[in-house]
Amino acid sequence: MNTPELHINSVAVLQIQVVPLQGISCNKLSKMNGIEKENIHLLQNLSNIKEEVANCFQFSRVLSSGVDIFVNDSFSNSHKVLASTVGVTRFCYACISGFHFEERLYVLKKLAEASRKPYVAIIGGGNLYDKAASFQFLASRCQGFVFVGMMSFQIMHALGVSVPRNLVDHKVFNEALDIVRLARDRNVQILYPKDFWCRNKCDPMRLQVFPSHGILDGWVPVDLGPVSLDEMGSMLRNCKKIIWIGPVKFVDSSKYTNAASKIAKILYQLSQSNCEITVVGTMACKMVRQEKSSLSFINMIENASVVWEFLKGRNLPGVMAVDRGYPFEINWNSIYSNPAQSLVVDIGSGNGLFLFEMARRRKDLNFLGLEINEKLVLRCLDSIHQSGIKNGYFFATNATSTFRSIVSTYPGELVLVSIQCPNPDFNKPEHRWRMLQRSLIEAVVDLLASNGKVFLQSDVEAVAIRMKELFLRYGKGKLDLVHGQSDWLEENPFGVRSDWEKHVLERGAPMYRMMFSKSPDV
Repeated sequence: MNTPELHINSVAVLQIQVVPLQGISCNKLSKMNGIEKENIHLLQNLSNIKEEVANCFQFSRVLSSGVDIFVNDSFSNSHKVLASTVGVTRFCYACISGFHFEERLYVLKKLAEASRKPYVAIIGGGNLYDKAASFQFLASRCQGFVFVGMMSFQIMHALGVSVPRNLVDHKVFNEALDIVRLARDRNVQILYPKDFWCRNKCDPMRLQVFPSHGILDGWVPVDLGPVSLDEMGSMLRNCKKIIWIGPVKFVDSSKYTNAASKIAKILYQLSQSNCEITVVGTMACKMVRQEKSSLSFINMIENASVVWEFLKGRNLPGVMAVDRGYPFEINWNSIYSNPAQSLVVDIGSGNGLFLFEMARRRKDLNFLGLEINEKLVLRCLDSIHQSGIKNGYFFATNATSTFRSIVSTYPGELVLVSIQCPNPDFNKPEHRWRMLQRSLIEAVVDLLASNGKVFLQSDVEAVAIRMKELFLRYGKGKLDLVHGQSDWLEENPFGVRSDWEKHVLERGAPMYRMMFSKSPDV
């Protein structure tokens, strides 16, 4: 809560009592009885609490006590698994993103688009090892890399440019070489600094410009030189899209900000001429704000760690935990040969054998598997590609939080949803029914077409009974059992068995099945 707009006094305009809570712990929260429900409680510095960082189940439950709707507006923490942003979603009826969160998601989405060219990435900072995977994404979209931070020395070394030994990290040479090769293979131009302002070690007040290949002993680079800035400016003037991520920072250079200021000025000028600019990182955003107070044409994300994780192709836990957790548009035309066909969704599709066989038998339907295990999904997608199936696909996602946002964009009707044999972890009660939360059931009922079906089955009777109870409780009165209330379906109505179903029946154990139908009259 460092910014003025988030100060306690600002929240007080709601004319509701604002209660700051400090020194919070799991035990203290659980004992806080008697606090008025209409109060606003501000919990500060949760990052210092071990239960928060560990995504403690008990701490999450206490945090969400009495909460129906959870709104996450902490985009800067979306790359972390925290109790206050991820754990609490297990206990809330609805979990949504706030306005700021949605705006930042939109910026991420724009980063992934490569429609405007030339698209150039200005890359600052260091720690090449942790960021190397991001260059696969950047190289697939950008026409140029401009290195402006400590990382530039590793790239220069990989290019064969003479660099002082003390500035070379030999542990990341292979990663730097891979980036250089990747750029060459993709025809991505690499621009590195040609000169630096350097500070004398013995006389810190003495500054001098050196060419990048000729930095003398006793001198350390602290800022980009004039040639580097001129060359960069010439390259950027032709761009239609630019991302600046990471600080222009070198050895002990915190007070040398001339280059960063000039880059900010160049970007502001370009933003006025229809160039799409995105600035990422605290220092970069600060420099741009200092340049101009009006920045309506520049997108900014303060936390660079979130963007680096996104560029690596990783899911952001904070994003996946909210109900609108699938922020990108889905091109259904590229997934199915005929996206107008009715859709069947299998939640927790596992190895996909059920959907594969169904897709082979029913060419008139499209099939979609939603599975949280990314490795299983990758195998399923490989099988889809090899078999040539045009009416089947899989997403690696948590269906509990993304079912509505994914399926609501499908152009055809949703005619069947199946949930088969969810894992009942009786040793961990908090995990036992996590898949069947109220928000998921309501999303299924809302999106299901009239007379559409919901098929549920399990080899554990307690699980099957629980699933039946939850769908009847949260089905909004729109679901009716196709068979009797007290009976189970004796046979699989599709003639296609899942892998686990086959295993259960082969050992002579029963399956507990049920089928709901959505009433057309409600």
